[in-house]
Amino acid sequence: MTSRFIETLKVPGRCQFGTWVKLDSPETIECLALAGFNFIAIDMEHAPLTFQASYRNIVIAQGLGLKVLVRLPDSSGAYAQRILDCGADGVLIPRVRSEQEARDVMTGMIFSPVGHRGLGITSRAGHWGLKPTAQYVEEGNNHVLRIPQLEDPGALGDVEKILAVPGVNAIFVGPGDLALSTGKPASHPDNSQLITNLINVANRLNIPCGTAVGDVNAAIKAKENGFNFVMISNDISIFAKSSASMINQLKS
Repeated sequence: MTSRFIETLKVPGRCQFGTWVKLDSPETIECLALAGFNFIAIDMEHAPLTFQASYRNIVIAQGLGLKVLVRLPDSSGAYAQRILDCGADGVLIPRVRSEQEARDVMTGMIFSPVGHRGLGITSRAGHWGLKPTAQYVEEGNNHVLRIPQLEDPGALGDVEKILAVPGVNAIFVGPGDLALSTGKPASHPDNSQLITNLINVANRLNIPCGTAVGDVNAAIKAKENGFNFVMISNDISIFAKSSASMINQLKS
């Protein structure tokens, strides 16, 4: 049996590497799988991916052996139940700003009586009705990743409270938006301290902690700093930068 992503992320000393997927392209996803990425994160927030495209890409990627996270369009959680019933390994909730906001979105991803996620046993996550209901509920409550993205100094300052919210079982920091919200460069000591504290708290609680970076060197540093999963660039930027580098070399 293939190990669940949440279990893989808790293996001491191991870091999983992935990339954002912004293209509706099975060929690109296949190339990422063949290259050896551990996972992809389908981006419904900053890419024009429809629900249907995201669903199709979840199925394709998992069939190729990739783990799949989906970043929801916003923090309302409106798509959360449908994405989980598509069989995604987890969801990222963008721009969670407070403990209460985390509680509000988590409740829709946990089954009754604790939360109010509806029973969808005939969905892909329920193997189209072939999976026993008890197993479907147990896996939905305990084995999918529910990951708030913390991108504001106030949220990072309340990390202990947010990580204590029932349902939160991983955490993610967006350094780019953090820099925008603080008005300070990503490398500023104040931002670095907020991120270091997040890593320390998450590691102490054995909760996987992730981030996004632009290149391989930054990914290696993120692993050394204690992150458990790291997104490196994205599918279209990898293509764009490789194309530009090739042409620049030819012109020079």
